[in-house]
Amino acid sequence: MPQAPIDVYSWPTPNGHKIHIMLEECELPYRAHPVNIGKGDQFESAFLKISPNNKIPAITDPEGPDGKAISLFESGAILVYLAGKTGKFLPTSDRARYEVLQWLMFQMGGVGPMLGQTHHFRNYAPEKIGYAIDRYSNEARRLYGVIDKQLSANKFIAGKTFSIADIAIFPWLRSHENQGIVLADFPYVKAWFDGIAARPAVQRGVKVLADLRTPITGEKEREILFGKTQYQRR
Repeated sequence: MPQAPIDVYSWPTPNGHKIHIMLEECELPYRAHPVNIGKGDQFESAFLKISPNNKIPAITDPEGPDGKAISLFESGAILVYLAGKTGKFLPTSDRARYEVLQWLMFQMGGVGPMLGQTHHFRNYAPEKIGYAIDRYSNEARRLYGVIDKQLSANKFIAGKTFSIADIAIFPWLRSHENQGIVLADFPYVKAWFDGIAARPAVQRGVKVLADLRTPITGEKEREILFGKTQYQRR
């Protein structure tokens, strides 16, 4: 019997692209459901049932580990789940597995949050705060330097093979210009980035829902994303 499609509740952001790319790389059937974070779809009760932190992405797999449906939120957890489901992009040996997982955690705890703050203060903050811009722009450069050093000795982020660590980090680096980064300053990152970007499944993944996204320009969108609406208890 053919596999039932996984329902993906997402938006074309770096965290959303991670899952779109993973699904394409794994050749899993899926249905993408847009959650327009600029309009506040992430606060709808139906979405909160599967993503209580009101963040995209989230998935529902009708064929979970025990044959029953399972819903998951947090992109890192979803990547690990899909890797386990398919046996792809996460090694089975303990040593290699932990090598990948540590770089996945590096993305979740460092690259995502810090580059996200860099985006915010450089592009979205209503006032330009020099201290914040310098702090996060400098941290962005530091993180790119860490990745560049790792890639100077490895073909991929966690070693010799493409893994969920690469899938997790790549989408965040697509906006390097908005982070004040010149990719040519990090030659190993650039070579790796160009190689990942050339993968057909990656090219398909970054197009998922992409035609729905528009620039954040209105005050209502800014308030939903960055104002009091974000902090209401639900």
